[in-house]
Amino acid sequence: MKRAIITLLIATALWTIMFSPATAPYVNFWWMMTASACTLSALATIFNPGWWKQVRIDASNIILGVVIAVALWSIFWIGDKLSQIMFNFARPQVDLIYSMKDGESAWLLTALMLFLIGPAEEIFWRGYIQKTFAARWNPNIGFIVTTAIYALVHAGSCNFMLTMAALVAGFVWGLLYRFFPNRFGAIIISHALWDVAVFIWFPI
Repeated sequence: MKRAIITLLIATALWTIMFSPATAPYVNFWWMMTASACTLSALATIFNPGWWKQVRIDASNIILGVVIAVALWSIFWIGDKLSQIMFNFARPQVDLIYSMKDGESAWLLTALMLFLIGPAEEIFWRGYIQKTFAARWNPNIGFIVTTAIYALVHAGSCNFMLTMAALVAGFVWGLLYRFFPNRFGAIIISHALWDVAVFIWFPI
């Protein structure tokens, strides 16, 4: 448990540096995100060896991963339209998120999100943190606490829409892991595909 808390403190520091308006201009977001996600997944592997035994990459998990990614993209598309009606700051904040890819290679970002960032985030947040908290307390509390922390580490961005996006996406992936841990492979695939879909292929 202490190790999980330490890694969460590290994650909070890294995410704050990446997203905070005060520090973000001094770092390359995508390379720092890649390094941070890989570092955290490496720590998760050291502290929780054998997580890969939960991961099965077969036809059913690939198809399910695609379905989850499409469903989540649809949720965000609807949420974007509703948020623009409800909040006059919604679209500018969303545009600010998309501005992070300005000047970057779409092919490079696609590769980073598909093969490193997306999978690494799931390995850490669901495969290690949620699993650890679920074992320490119970699966429901583990799910709720992990989802809340996943959203809160994005709060340093001072971007309400980004924090809410993390809350919604974390809720979906966390809920799936809560009830279908044997489908961890599909959850990893869905995170990687959703990242690329929402940022590169089909921006909202």
